Amino acid sequence: MLDETLKSQLQQYMGLLRQPIRLIASLDDSATAQEMRGLLADIVEAGAGKISLDTDGSNERRPSFVVAREGQSSGVRFAGLPLGHEFTSLVLALLWTGGHPPKVEQSVIDAIKAIEGEFDFDVYMSLTCHNCPDVVQALSLMAIVNPNIRTTVIEGGAFQAEVEQRQVMAVPMVFQGGVMFDSGRMSIEQIVAKLDTGAAKREAAKINDKSAFDVLVVGGGPAGAAAAIYAARKGIRTGVAAERFGGQVLDTMAIENFISVQETEGPKLAMALEAHVKQYEVDVMNLQKATALIPAGDDGLVEVQLENGASLKSKTVILSTGARWRKMEVPGEEEYRNKGVAYCPHCDGPLFKGKRVAVIGGGNSGVEAAIDLAGIVSHVTLIEFGSALRADQVLQNKLHSLANVNVIMNAQTTEVRGDGNKVTGLVYTDRTNGASNTVDLEGIFVQIGLLPNTEFLKGTVELSNRGEIVIDERGQTNVPGVFAAGDCTTVPYKQIVIAVGAGATASLAAFDHLIRSSAPAK
Repeated sequence: MLDETLKSQLQQYMGLLRQPIRLIASLDDSATAQEMRGLLADIVEAGAGKISLDTDGSNERRPSFVVAREGQSSGVRFAGLPLGHEFTSLVLALLWTGGHPPKVEQSVIDAIKAIEGEFDFDVYMSLTCHNCPDVVQALSLMAIVNPNIRTTVIEGGAFQAEVEQRQVMAVPMVFQGGVMFDSGRMSIEQIVAKLDTGAAKREAAKINDKSAFDVLVVGGGPAGAAAAIYAARKGIRTGVAAERFGGQVLDTMAIENFISVQETEGPKLAMALEAHVKQYEVDVMNLQKATALIPAGDDGLVEVQLENGASLKSKTVILSTGARWRKMEVPGEEEYRNKGVAYCPHCDGPLFKGKRVAVIGGGNSGVEAAIDLAGIVSHVTLIEFGSALRADQVLQNKLHSLANVNVIMNAQTTEVRGDGNKVTGLVYTDRTNGASNTVDLEGIFVQIGLLPNTEFLKGTVELSNRGEIVIDERGQTNVPGVFAAGDCTTVPYKQIVIAVGAGATASLAAFDHLIRSSAPAK
């Protein structure tokens, strides 16, 4: 099943097992089951006597298998083949079940063990989804650590009937006890906080007790990471309050233009950024969303208020809150979000295999999405507002060579239509003659650019008409002691490498501000 390279890697990892484990398979006569037999055989061989296999499982989801401790019959269940992006999730489940310690803070492990009640999670994923592993690995670890938590990881392509029945049209999607729990990328801390309703209050109390920072970075993307590193290296008290460390990089598949790194993936780069920041004495506060900024008063401290009710104070603040996918803002879009309206073709494309979809947007991201989807779905309609595509010519050439793609120019999407459960079509207006047209389809992928995460700053910090924070060449805003960097600002060209440089610039400017503001008067 596995090639020789993967077999060799798997053998090395299985050498880290501290206690024996068993695989319990529930199989059928399908082709997927035959592949699963081969995969399980490879795992047993790599275990060198530490892994046993039982093929007499009786679970109703077939083909599937459980990774359990020796002598037990429950653990993490994989329904379908956990390959592609999920092969790492499988390896980690094997290691954790076999006693190898996870790279998770002990406080998180303790919080998982303390969760009360019975929980039965089903997490749907696709093998091409780069957002899914975080959720799969989080719920797998929770099932391994807490015996009252059960997790089944389901590869949507192998269980199409189930996917259709549950109306799973975006991944990762999590059900708990048969009821939808949440969808999209989630960290283990976010899931634990959702189950433990008192966690947010306890965290808010801890944050309120923190003393003032010299530099407080709001946001944990490339700009925020660079700002934190540059500040910490100056030996000053540095904090980072981030809604999710890594920011939009976490949603980026291929990165091939970050100088000195020939090729990587967003989640890998995000992990590297966080690891670099944590090499220094930086107080990283994850899952913290800023809701207000209050300029410095008589005490000379800028205050940042958080969604959980806590607040932080600092002599200087660097805003690096990044941006998010821009929505169409048309009737039906929010109603059918994750029910046919999607924003990540890499993640959700496989769920629309053989179906008709539309891509909204004719820039590089839109044309790339249309090209990728054309290899999966039956037909792609690309809708562009302007009179010409804005993508690079090489992408346009590839797009026009595809037989199952058509392009509609001068079209303004005005409505998403559905049957109450899922998308059935979209309506657009022909901007040349005003005529209204309907396209029958099952999926809509929105690729129309970014929207800065700056709503909480309105009335406090100067914003452009696009909602971007107005900064000068040093990253200084119009508020003394408040700097900004990255995609949330007026800096042109929203690129990772530019955000990193801007974060460093803002941090150096903040340090210079600290020196000048604390210098004694002559």
